Amino acid sequence: MPVAPTRPGAVMLKQRVLTALALLAVLLPAVFHPDTTAFTALSLALVVAAAWEWARLNGCNQWTGLVLALVLGLVIAAFWWAGGLGYSWRSAWLAVGGLWVVLSVAMLKRGVAGWSSWPIGLRLGIGLCLIAFAWLALVQARQLGLSFLLSTLLLVWMADVAAYFGGKALGRRKLAPSISPAKSWEGAISGLVGVFLLGAVWVWADASGWGDQGSLYHHLWQLGPVLGILALLFLTAMSVAGDLLESLVKRSAGVKDSSHLLPGHGGVLDRVDALLPVLPLAMMLATL
Repeated sequence: MPVAPTRPGAVMLKQRVLTALALLAVLLPAVFHPDTTAFTALSLALVVAAAWEWARLNGCNQWTGLVLALVLGLVIAAFWWAGGLGYSWRSAWLAVGGLWVVLSVAMLKRGVAGWSSWPIGLRLGIGLCLIAFAWLALVQARQLGLSFLLSTLLLVWMADVAAYFGGKALGRRKLAPSISPAKSWEGAISGLVGVFLLGAVWVWADASGWGDQGSLYHHLWQLGPVLGILALLFLTAMSVAGDLLESLVKRSAGVKDSSHLLPGHGGVLDRVDALLPVLPLAMMLATL
């Protein structure tokens, strides 16, 4: 009896599931362990991979990209060894947050063709710098507490998941058709509604004694209801911007995924694109 051919979709799903399980097996113990050393080292390894992908997306060959990524990793490791994680970087968060806003407006306005016209050194420098600060924000978010880190990560994941299902069910008007045709305004609004519901539940849980009042949502609520809601709207919008900017860069490079390091998922940047702006901006808002 002939064997039925395996469908490509089934193979892709299997790869996605196996990769996700392997990542969770490594990441979860590091995230939840009271000592943040393993988490810091693991996140540094991911940053090196993301830096290599960024270099490849912006015209570098494999070996040049690897050298740049390793140099960035060594600089970050030296910064860690020198005790840089023990300092407050409030001014840096303000500067990086402002850069993300300006960069988002400029890149989305100029479009796919506009990005490739920027000097390659500028593109590489901006990207590697922002990746490094995302690492710093990630580690210091964990230092602020597990609740703060998880609430920040869940904001981005909720925005993405709710936007996906909302877009599938209701999507009509394209958000950025020349950059990411699958995204719609209805999906983006669904993501925002999902984030607001998550924030409301988390604030309620903190007030009811279920949480430790260390979450991002608690920090935002302490700013006052109006500012807290505006801040949550801003973070959600920037998570969408991070996703769109990576799609723009990939389209400029003529590729679908940032790499194939994560079978079934693409590359590291494909998984963390929305987190890159949100992490430093969350730290900025939490340290006002």
